[in-house]
Amino acid sequence: MYSLPDFKEKNPDVVKQFVREHPFAFLSGCNQASKPIATQVPVFIDEKDSKLFLTGHMMRNTDHHKAFLQNPNVLAVFTGAHSYVSASWYADKQQASTWNYMSVHAKGTIRFLDEAELLEVLRRTTNHFENNPTSGSNFDDIPTDYVERLIKAIVAFEITVEEIDNVFKLSQNRDEKSYDNIIRELRNGDGDAKRIAELMEQRKAEVFNS
Repeated sequence: MYSLPDFKEKNPDVVKQFVREHPFAFLSGCNQASKPIATQVPVFIDEKDSKLFLTGHMMRNTDHHKAFLQNPNVLAVFTGAHSYVSASWYADKQQASTWNYMSVHAKGTIRFLDEAELLEVLRRTTNHFENNPTSGSNFDDIPTDYVERLIKAIVAFEITVEEIDNVFKLSQNRDEKSYDNIIRELRNGDGDAKRIAELMEQRKAEVFNS
C-alpha cells in the first residue's frame, strides 16, 4: 500500500463507514502453490467484541474457494472515487502529475460457514441491497426450492480482520492555492472527479487547520 502520513485517515469510524459505502470488495489470496487468485464480492463489515469481521458469499468449488480452503490468508480491498490530477493545476507546474483516490485494505483470515449461517448471509445480502420491502425480490419472496438449489452452488464466509490500513489521497500535501485550483478543475470532470472535488472541499478546513 502507498503509505505516507499525509494521506492517512486517522478516524477509524470514517474508515469503517467508507467500507460500508463501498462494499464490493476485491478479495485476493494465494493457494498452496503461491498462485494468486482474486474475486470481487459484496461484503458486510461488523464489529464484535472490539474485533472487525467481513462476511459475504462466493461460488463454491471455484479457484478462489479452493485456494482459500488451502490458504486462509486474505486481503480485501475497498475502493472509492478516483481521478487524475494534472500538475498543470499546481501553483508550480513543473512537477509530476498524480492520481487522487481512496482505498481501504483489510488483511485477515477467512473461514467458511455452515448452511444455516449461509442462509442468514443470503437473507441479509438480498434484503440490504434490494432495499425495497415491496419489490417482490426480497429473500422471503424467493421460492424455497430455488433457495435449496442455490445454496448447493455457493458458500458463505467470514473474515477475521487482523490489520486494516487506508489511503485517502486527496492532495493534502499541496499548498492552499494549488488545492483550491485542483478542486475547481475536478468539478469540470466526470462523476468520479466531481466526487473527489466534493471530498476535498469537505476536508479543506482540516487540511489547512482553518
